[in-house]
Amino acid sequence: MDNCIFCKIIQGTIPSDRVYQSEDVVAFRDLNPQAPVHVLVVPKNHVPSLDDPRAADGKMLAAVMSGVQKLVKQLNLEKGYRVVANCGSDGGQTVEHIHFHLLGRRLMQWPPG
Repeated sequence: MDNCIFCKIIQGTIPSDRVYQSEDVVAFRDLNPQAPVHVLVVPKNHVPSLDDPRAADGKMLAAVMSGVQKLVKQLNLEKGYRVVANCGSDGGQTVEHIHFHLLGRRLMQWPPG
């Protein structure tokens, strides 16, 4: 997608602090971290949100979760972490490219805060 910031990051036209990359996934540090570790895990294929029918693609979701598992070890998050997917404007989604926030190294509370 021409105007998608995450597609531009994936293509390398916008710089990012990449911490992980596979054939299907890119992960990079969030510019506005909400925890000491805050990484965005993004599939390389553009899918706007969890509402998109393509979001049910098991291969894509498996690649994302495999990336999360590798990042947990790489970033020493074994004590605990949170994975969040925001969907739609009321859900807090600000970029229309499905992505997952991996947050860690702070005590997570419920409800989130």
